Amino acid sequence: CNLQPKDAAKMPESAWKLLFYTLSWSYGIYLLFFTDYPFFYDPPSVFYDWKKGMDVPTDIAIAYLLQCSFYGHSIYATAYMDTWRKDSVVMLLHHVVTLTLIAFSYAFRSKLRDCEGSWRGLSGGRRLCWGKLRWVSRLPWGPLNPPCSLCPGRFWFRLYWFPLKVLYATCYSSLQSVPNIPFYFFFNALLLVLTLMNIYWFLYIVLFVAKVLMGQMQEVNDVREYDVEDSKK
Repeated sequence: CNLQPKDAAKMPESAWKLLFYTLSWSYGIYLLFFTDYPFFYDPPSVFYDWKKGMDVPTDIAIAYLLQCSFYGHSIYATAYMDTWRKDSVVMLLHHVVTLTLIAFSYAFRSKLRDCEGSWRGLSGGRRLCWGKLRWVSRLPWGPLNPPCSLCPGRFWFRLYWFPLKVLYATCYSSLQSVPNIPFYFFFNALLLVLTLMNIYWFLYIVLFVAKVLMGQMQEVNDVREYDVEDSKK
């Protein structure tokens, strides 16, 4: 692709994430909209008839396996394989929190973590990776893929739907259905940590869009990455 060395090093990372997020997003769409699960339209339903040791449906178990494997790998990849960025420490924490939620959700038969992952998968992780591949390869954006389109999508799915559906179900509806639900504060504390991280990364996107609109960036770059020229100075 005639890439510069610094861009060639970023290509496999973005391509791999684009592939996984596309597959997991598609499988999440299947679970939420093409099965009999009412999780998306009725989030509190994940707690209906809950009991310890209940069976996990095979299709849900597959989602757990895929997500758990990916985030387990991501902890190692972020620390030792991926380009180190300004938010890499936060990214590591995100992967640890997410993996913990997935594991405990499966152990306590919550099913909510999988649905939450599917909702968050709708938020544009694929678009972010696709955008990164485009500017790494210096492809033109085109009228249908402006960088600014990242901002409303990220806000809508991660800062609107996530609290509206997931946090509402876990913080309020869970106690209505299962008054003595175990690890209530543990699960919700981790979910609130993820919400704070979503706000943190949304501010990065706002900064990125602002720099593009004000002409402060001669080329589209990832604002999370360290400026090599500034480091040399």
